[in-house]
Amino acid sequence: MSKQQTLKSAFTLTGKGLHTGLELKATFQPAVAGHGYKIQRTDLPNEPVIDVVAENVVDTSRGTVVANGEARCSTIEHCMAALYAAGIDNCLIQTNGPEVPILDGSARYVWEAIARVGIAEQEAEREVLVVDEEITFENEQSGSRLTLQPAPSFSVEATIAFPSQFIQSQQAVLKDLSLFGEEISGARTFVFVREILPLLQMGLIKGGDLDNAIVIYEHEVPQETLDSIADTLGVAHRDATKLGYLNSRPLTWDNEPARHKILDIIGDMALIGRRVQGRLTALRPGHTANNKFARLVRSKLL
Repeated sequence: MSKQQTLKSAFTLTGKGLHTGLELKATFQPAVAGHGYKIQRTDLPNEPVIDVVAENVVDTSRGTVVANGEARCSTIEHCMAALYAAGIDNCLIQTNGPEVPILDGSARYVWEAIARVGIAEQEAEREVLVVDEEITFENEQSGSRLTLQPAPSFSVEATIAFPSQFIQSQQAVLKDLSLFGEEISGARTFVFVREILPLLQMGLIKGGDLDNAIVIYEHEVPQETLDSIADTLGVAHRDATKLGYLNSRPLTWDNEPARHKILDIIGDMALIGRRVQGRLTALRPGHTANNKFARLVRSKLL
């Protein structure tokens, strides 16, 4: 049996919210054994606390959103991935708004902050969910399929596929959580240009720019449309006939989008609320499928 762990000391990260565009602050506090993951909205009356578990997810359309009544917090998956991968069982995240800062669209800054403040072992024993039989979730409409199988440790393999010449089919593997910092934490979220205008019309991604996401321009649009998107992102206009990645910073890995999907999966699996011992294989994963799968695992193993 291993012991539960928390942070040795608190740390704070600041930055824009991806969807609100607000300047936000998130403080990660040590927590007592058995506390689990919780988010506290310090900007709201009575500073309500949200238990970060799969059943409290209320939206998965463009990220993972948890809520307790009217108190909500979105885009939590990246920080949850870093906490889980680092072996943190107990943490209180205090936010002064409805989102966690998007930072660079990855988990790198949270991961580095955890390494900086250190990890404290606690007296209580850690509860581990040992997978002893295969658990599968499948969504025929989206093509998503997640399978958890018995294995001596936790590992993740993800395959993604998009009708795009720049992604098409990609695969990534994380053999062990000890490799998360090196192989997964810096993988940025990604978005297609064709998705940006509808998201803006929905009142989302007000804080989106080329510093916090990989932006993929794979189908030609009218020049004025691309110019409008460039103005929204605060970047220079470019020739609408030239397809490709809009970012000035190149991909860190050729399969960075698939690696980011592993990051998202780990963040969403953290909401199971226990360490999991098993091998997870995911085809066309997404936050909706991830959350339904996390709920399924909780119903079978808790």
